[in-house]
Amino acid sequence: MNIGLLLIALLILAFLAPFTRRYLGNAAGWIFAIIPFMGFVWFLGLLPEINQGEIFTDRYRWLPAYGIDFSFYIDGLSVLFSLLVLGIGTFILIYAGYYMKTYPMKGRFMGYLVLFMASMVGVVVAGNLITIFVFWELTSISSYLLIGYNHEKPEARGAALQALLITGFGGLALLGGFVLMGIPYGDYELSTLFSDPEAIRSSSLYLPALILVLIGAFTKSAQFPFHFWLPGAMAAPSPVSAYLHSATMVKAGVFLLARLNPVLGGTETWYYLLSIFGVTTMFVGAWLSITQTDLKRILAYTTVSALGTLVLLIGTGTEYAINAAIVFLLVHALYKGTLFMMAGNIEKKTGTRDITKLGGLFKYMPFAAIIMVLALVSMAGIPPMLGFIGKELIYEAKSNAPDAHWFILIAGFLTNVILVFLSLRLALDVFWGKEPAYEKKPVEPNLALILGPFFLVLVSFVLGLFPSTMANPLTSQAIMAISPGMAAIKLKIWHGFNLVLGLSALTVALGIVTFKYRYKVIAFAERVNLKYFKQEFSRIFFRLIDKFLIVTKEQTKTIQHGYHRYYLMTVFVVASVLVWIQIWNADPVVLELNFSEMPLNLVAVVVLIIAATISAVVSHSRVVALIAMGVIGFGITIIFIAYSGVDLAITMVLVETLMIILAMAVLYHLPKYVKYSDTGDRMRDTLVATLVGSFMMVLVLQAGSTVVEEPISEFFKQASYTEAFGRNIVNVILVDFRALDTLGEITVIAVAALGIYSMIKLTQKNKL
Repeated sequence: MNIGLLLIALLILAFLAPFTRRYLGNAAGWIFAIIPFMGFVWFLGLLPEINQGEIFTDRYRWLPAYGIDFSFYIDGLSVLFSLLVLGIGTFILIYAGYYMKTYPMKGRFMGYLVLFMASMVGVVVAGNLITIFVFWELTSISSYLLIGYNHEKPEARGAALQALLITGFGGLALLGGFVLMGIPYGDYELSTLFSDPEAIRSSSLYLPALILVLIGAFTKSAQFPFHFWLPGAMAAPSPVSAYLHSATMVKAGVFLLARLNPVLGGTETWYYLLSIFGVTTMFVGAWLSITQTDLKRILAYTTVSALGTLVLLIGTGTEYAINAAIVFLLVHALYKGTLFMMAGNIEKKTGTRDITKLGGLFKYMPFAAIIMVLALVSMAGIPPMLGFIGKELIYEAKSNAPDAHWFILIAGFLTNVILVFLSLRLALDVFWGKEPAYEKKPVEPNLALILGPFFLVLVSFVLGLFPSTMANPLTSQAIMAISPGMAAIKLKIWHGFNLVLGLSALTVALGIVTFKYRYKVIAFAERVNLKYFKQEFSRIFFRLIDKFLIVTKEQTKTIQHGYHRYYLMTVFVVASVLVWIQIWNADPVVLELNFSEMPLNLVAVVVLIIAATISAVVSHSRVVALIAMGVIGFGITIIFIAYSGVDLAITMVLVETLMIILAMAVLYHLPKYVKYSDTGDRMRDTLVATLVGSFMMVLVLQAGSTVVEEPISEFFKQASYTEAFGRNIVNVILVDFRALDTLGEITVIAVAALGIYSMIKLTQKNKL
């Protein structure tokens, strides 16, 4: 197997899922999980070589004219993320196969989920910036379909639209950043960028490229002030929430920052921007989770906080920070995937996610309770779970931050206290709190619903007990991929008595105290939010969208008013002004006119055309004006014939004849001629006509007097047969060199023919 085949297999599976789900029944999740599991095993098999420093690349021709290939770049960072995406994705598919069995369009949902998985795998293994962008946008589209799965609900549609608009805006910014990054290199391959990071850092394009890339990463990974779309995405079914939060979409921004750290990182701008936004998001996410009562929204806000922590650590860039970022990435994926799947199980078995309506579940679901409590222990950073090691590394990294480390450390400490408080609240209140009157008696989830949470929490437990043996091989090369030359710290559960251990113990103690006085703490947080944060970001966003639509509607009424004469006038004026500017800036027009050489018969034709033009303008009769226009057209035809433009003359004869016939047919049905325009309007029209006519005259005169080194006809003579393989130069020009122009002309003629046919049929129908 190679990565190209894996992606193709996933995309085919995504396409087939809607058609096969009905035949597979409840076994669909297990069967669909086979390919992701095989991919997981394949990436696991790459670990020994990856840990020896190997980097695997693959490339397929894509856009050779632009020097862009569909390439892949697999190193330690790619392998770690791929293992998370495919490993957790395997359990999510099994979980979703049973969880969604009563939902409509189950096959379509599974297809969206697999497409989401393929998109994320593509992002983490992409070998150039353009390939990353293609899969990046595919994650936005597939997540939109998943979040809005329950499309009959307004909140689901709103949440999906909100996520798509924000991440789509970030995607456009990201594309701009990628284009700017590629300019100094003349290439978009990651290997080229990594070979010379200073090329972009020393470029004047560094700052705009960095800002655009950060907008893309921050919108995708829900950094403040874009954080609000992520809790809104809880309108999606629980399998989506579990996958989106643990291993896929929201981690894409973090992955991008980690991937580009060797190129864009290491500067003060990088450090300050990531630190400021990261620490703000970290604390805001934790603070907003205090007052939530919906189980999934609580977990969503803690995800926002975790993403802020990851961005902060990557921005800090020290040895402890990068090690902490990778370990915490693994920690968060394991416990958050578990918690979201368990939240779905609780909702499935009790009919509610409101923690104020939950309690006493341990006696009904003891095995599920143990799994969820272990995941919460990891979230709280308590041994022996891997979360404890992650929290220790984070404290070490924050205490050694280059600048403002005390501020960062205090914000991180308060955030962790809140996480301990939330862990206690979700464990004790939900499983040992006062039991409400459930509509139906809760029972243990079945195998498909509990298998994923069990294995994820088991992995976290084993990695926490044997970090140097089990966790280091997973993370060491990922750390070196983020910061080449930086060594991976040997992980261990006991570091002795030090400041970090003291902070960990104090965090747990204050978390317990906070939980004891939880009602007062929650009431205090609600008062603060009511006083200082009256407006929710999500509501502000939708109000802005509504106002934007109102403004655009008013502007559309002004611009698209329906008066075609003003449309034409605008086009003529703008075009003529632009052309006059070009004529003014060009070389002076040299007039070499010799009227003595003009035949007398053509002089008579020109005088006739001028007289007909004046007649058409001043006439009060439509028929006279139409006849005058015909005289003008046929007069020009005579000039074409005199100068051997037979093909143009034939076209003019056909067009003029057809136009006169059609116009005469229309005149019969028009009302009596009435003057609707006043003198001012006519003067304006005269000015516009003079402006357009004069620039056309000067343009033709300038074109006729301009001397080129070699006439264009010479090119057509040489290229028509050798390159276009045609002996008739006129045909070659029309079909090959002017193919789009000819296609446009054919389209116009076809549309005109359809219009005429429709009028004829309508007339016949009315007569009947």
